[in-house]
Amino acid sequence: MPDDEALIAAIYEEVALQPHDSAWATMFQTERARLLSLFPGKFVDIQHIGSTAIPGLPAKPIVDLLAGVRSIEVADELIAPLCDCGYITSAEFNEKLIDSRWFMRASGGHRTHHLHVAVHGSEFWLKRLRFRDALLMDAELAARYARLKADLASRHRNDREAYTDAKAEFIDAASKAA
Repeated sequence: MPDDEALIAAIYEEVALQPHDSAWATMFQTERARLLSLFPGKFVDIQHIGSTAIPGLPAKPIVDLLAGVRSIEVADELIAPLCDCGYITSAEFNEKLIDSRWFMRASGGHRTHHLHVAVHGSEFWLKRLRFRDALLMDAELAARYARLKADLASRHRNDREAYTDAKAEFIDAASKAA
């Protein structure tokens, strides 16, 4: 499937949560190793974020990676090389992002990975790690997030953007409290 078709298919893919799968951690480790091997010295760190990083939390089966770089210019330099090694991106979407760049990998019209390339130590970087760590340390917070996600997935099954936007307030509050 050409990149444009894969991107469109993935954009309109239904929001469907699945029970936690321990294979997600392995998928992260495999992709992290692949990226570090393909781009030696480019990434300061690569972390597993998002719901697939939280044992027991239902999630869309998409592994989120947060890759830290030294500057946004390095992130921009990586756009073409990342696309050459299996990632797809949206120039239009990335134009809206100030401190990160977004990529995805897809297989058979389904997203498998999201890659967020951001300046290591930036607010974008820290917020995502604070949220992940808060969920890992607080079972009640993770349970509330799971309930919210289930509710939003049922209400926004065919609108990924609305689903994501509707989680933002919860994520912001939990990140600030962490």
